[in-house]
Amino acid sequence: MEFFETACCNLSAEQLQQMITGPQLSAWCASIDRVLEWEGERGEMYCLWGQFQVNREHIRDGLRFTLPHCPNALAWTLTSENDAESGRPAEVLVHCTINRAVHEPDFIESIETFVEDWRLGLEKRGR
Repeated sequence: MEFFETACCNLSAEQLQQMITGPQLSAWCASIDRVLEWEGERGEMYCLWGQFQVNREHIRDGLRFTLPHCPNALAWTLTSENDAESGRPAEVLVHCTINRAVHEPDFIESIETFVEDWRLGLEKRGR
């Protein structure tokens, strides 16, 4: 399943990669309670689903985060769509996936909350 939100903020890919570091995840997303430890590009975080290992990866135009031991293989990307030549407003796309085609409604709602919390955090901190 896929989930999307678009944050109205003026962050380039480079800014996303520099500003959204592992230790800072909870400052950007209210669904992430705290980062328990971080070294290099991976760590442990406590979020609305419990404690998980999280990996951070630079991708074209942004970042990808994965929860490699999550039973649903949850992953999300933050992609800058800040292209001055396009004439569009500056945006960051939040895209989240799980490896299931269907799931329980309460879990789906929690993923929607997670994605919305990323949108809100990006709009608040990314101005």
